[in-house]
Amino acid sequence: MTEFIDLAALPRDFAWGTATSAYQIEGAVAEDGRAPSIWDTFAHTPGRIDNDDHGDVACDHYHRWREDIALMKRLGTNAYRLSVAWPRVVPGGDGEVNARGLDFYDQVVDGLLEAGITPSVTVYHWDLPQALQDRGGWPERDTAEHLAAYASAVAERLGDRVTHWATLNEPLCSAWIGHLEGRMAPGLTDLTAAVRASYHLLLGHGLATQAIRAAVPDARIGIVNNLSTVAPAGDRPEDVAAARRMDGHTNRWWLDPVHGRGFPADMLEVYGVELPERPGDLDTIAAPLDWLGLNYYFPAVVADDPTGPAPFARQVPRPGFPHTGMDWEIDASGIETLLLRLTEEYGARSIYVTENGSAYPDVVLDDGTIDDTERTRYLEQHLAACASATRKGAPLAGYFAWSLLDNFEWAYGYDKRFGLVHVDYKTQQRTIKGSGHRYADIIRAHGGSLGGSDRAA
Repeated sequence: MTEFIDLAALPRDFAWGTATSAYQIEGAVAEDGRAPSIWDTFAHTPGRIDNDDHGDVACDHYHRWREDIALMKRLGTNAYRLSVAWPRVVPGGDGEVNARGLDFYDQVVDGLLEAGITPSVTVYHWDLPQALQDRGGWPERDTAEHLAAYASAVAERLGDRVTHWATLNEPLCSAWIGHLEGRMAPGLTDLTAAVRASYHLLLGHGLATQAIRAAVPDARIGIVNNLSTVAPAGDRPEDVAAARRMDGHTNRWWLDPVHGRGFPADMLEVYGVELPERPGDLDTIAAPLDWLGLNYYFPAVVADDPTGPAPFARQVPRPGFPHTGMDWEIDASGIETLLLRLTEEYGARSIYVTENGSAYPDVVLDDGTIDDTERTRYLEQHLAACASATRKGAPLAGYFAWSLLDNFEWAYGYDKRFGLVHVDYKTQQRTIKGSGHRYADIIRAHGGSLGGSDRAA
């Protein structure tokens, strides 16, 4: 049984999309001049990835992109969020631009537009060229400057057709999970390196914003953050303080600087690391934006953990709440809460849900179909919460389901499936799941299959 969703509050030109990222789907890691990224290195380090999986082939999107665009059209989407692979475009991280790499994205953009689908391009989705990592990576200021030069090259090539841009995807993951927790590339566990990386990621965001605007004067530019609602596990003052720290670590550290508020003073005290700030940096980081991107998957309920790593808080499960196959707690009200927070606390003029989705162990039935009722329910609940936020004043302009395809799910390899479309990794056969068909129904119910919406993020 499907759930009724009141979509009347959503704008008529709402962007109905799906999202992917380059390393997770493209494959072809050594074709047409592409060089290794930190994720190639990390994935090929024994023990880093479940089942020692890697992205060498992934979904073979590099060769099957036409088929994948046809799937988007079947779903009725009018927008698609993709990322460009830095090591495909500037293999050395800086210097010479690889024209063959840009040729690929040229074709994809043209194919999307021909299908009536607006491309939304993310410049950086975690695949730093290994050559730059070898020179220090994100803890070094030069990397931010190289990001801007790379962004300029991409914008100059695609900007005559692409106006919707995101500078960074989830810098929290790059900095905290990649440099503090060690569970993502480059796999470090160094608080000083993590804080420096976080600073230079946001500096790179500001510099890339300037570079894209210079190349594409009518560009609409945003940044994509993964945010969570945060609540204390109990009434203890220690847990309340831990929740404040977790909010700073997860949310305010990434939102305050881009809104001209600087880095949160309380978190600077928690980290105890001096920022590598130079005059003018904070103004660069706070470059004016046209929209904010929200990636939402789960809430955070936390308890004090004084012996753990910064921010000295640990997540605790709440009884009675269901979990996805990632063991992430499901609470659709969180996406509404965050949309309203971005509106009321940060004055957002336009917001896109740039990722939202769930992983479950899908079962392919004898007739070849996938009846993923749990994923469908998750989709319905979160879209209903988005519509509710819009009725309360959130300027929500679009929703991008994560993900179009099952794909390489970072440290989890290929076991975790988020796709609206099932991928048989042995044959590369694509099959639209029940959740994909339900998404198409929702889009049709809204009248959202308009094609080429100028509201796409």
